[in-house]
Amino acid sequence: MCAKMLTTEDSEEHNFRYNLSVSELVQTALTRKEATLTSTKALRALTGKYTGRSPKDKFIVDEPSHHNHIAWGDLNQPISKEHFTSLYNKALDYLQKRESFVFDGFVGADKEYQLPVRVINEYAWHNLFVHQLLIRPNEEELKSFEPQFTIIGVPGLKADPIKDGTNSETFIVVSFEKKVVLIGGTEYAGELKKSVFSILNYILPFKDVFPMHCSANIGKEKDVALFFGLSGTGKTTLSADPQRLLIGDDEHGWSDKGIFNFEGGCYAKCIDLSREKEPQIWDALKFGSVLENVVIDPLTGEPDYSDSLHTENTRAAYPIEHIPGAVTPGVAGHPKAVIFLTADAFGVLPPIAKLTKEQAMEHFLLGYTSKLAGTERGVTKPEATFSSCFGAPFLPLDPKVYAKMLGEKIDKHNTPVYLINTGWSGGPYGVGERIKLAYTRAMVDAVING
Repeated sequence: MCAKMLTTEDSEEHNFRYNLSVSELVQTALTRKEATLTSTKALRALTGKYTGRSPKDKFIVDEPSHHNHIAWGDLNQPISKEHFTSLYNKALDYLQKRESFVFDGFVGADKEYQLPVRVINEYAWHNLFVHQLLIRPNEEELKSFEPQFTIIGVPGLKADPIKDGTNSETFIVVSFEKKVVLIGGTEYAGELKKSVFSILNYILPFKDVFPMHCSANIGKEKDVALFFGLSGTGKTTLSADPQRLLIGDDEHGWSDKGIFNFEGGCYAKCIDLSREKEPQIWDALKFGSVLENVVIDPLTGEPDYSDSLHTENTRAAYPIEHIPGAVTPGVAGHPKAVIFLTADAFGVLPPIAKLTKEQAMEHFLLGYTSKLAGTERGVTKPEATFSSCFGAPFLPLDPKVYAKMLGEKIDKHNTPVYLINTGWSGGPYGVGERIKLAYTRAMVDAVING
């Protein structure tokens, strides 16, 4: 039923608009009053009460073919096939009554491991978001495109927890058997992006590819550096280095051939963004980019990145081509250095430390950092948190699977691992000061240059 409904031939019956251009999506979003233009021609949208991810509303369908592989628990909550089918049918009925937008694209820059994904959105601005974040096919690739996974985003559809088996009106439900993701009840676009990451975190280990929540860049000597870390620790900022070329800002795979970017764009946190500190990201926020929950002047359209009126978790999505010299396709060799980024808000960690393989695997499993304000609903000040592999909410398998893969890569390629604290020094949050970006960049440079 899903495959039939989502074919191009049915687009008129279901009022689907397939693979619109950036200009068409921007114009449609403006016409429908979903968003406004900033002074730099970026599209600004507000996401309502959901300004971050909703991890307690994420479910995996409990299916016999996948049951024994999933690390069930608070982060991978089971939902029945019956509840999934009911929600799925609700989503189909909901879409049939509305104009919707379809983007066909790829995840994974290495064609050997590339996953064709179809994304269907209720909102034009959400479709622009995935258009810029995923890998965009050329005309020839579109002619023969066959999705292996379908993501359906219907923010206006609210779940009934009693009838639908959810915890709230919001739901993010993954069926690995049906190869479908349902997202509803939230307008936060980051759920679309992270659902794709969760899919790859399940699929790729079975293909001997290590999926990683990290950014990556490369220098003139082909020296690749990986930056692991949770939201707000500096992955995107540190990888967008004017002296090096960006491979990707958030999600990569490490195969026997080297590393590859999962995405075709970047999703940067932009609270307190300035041209002085982050010139590449600042200049990337132009036509075709999407700003989430950024305050703009109603008269001039000028963004105010220092204003957290809507949330601390203001975001910017843009195609990787907006970063000068970005590596496309995002494929490179094995890393010369692996860097763990931790925003320690308690004045415990030193600014930098070199780790043994065993220490690296242990810290990778612990994933200590401070959850910063705004990255999740309800977080208003830094909180100590432990997130396995710097991405526990996106790991369907046991974290030890990923830690073992890290250890094997370190051994095989003799890769050094460093821990860099991008948090507070001289005392905890409120007493000490956050380590200056210039100091962190200097430490990173020292690591990469040996």
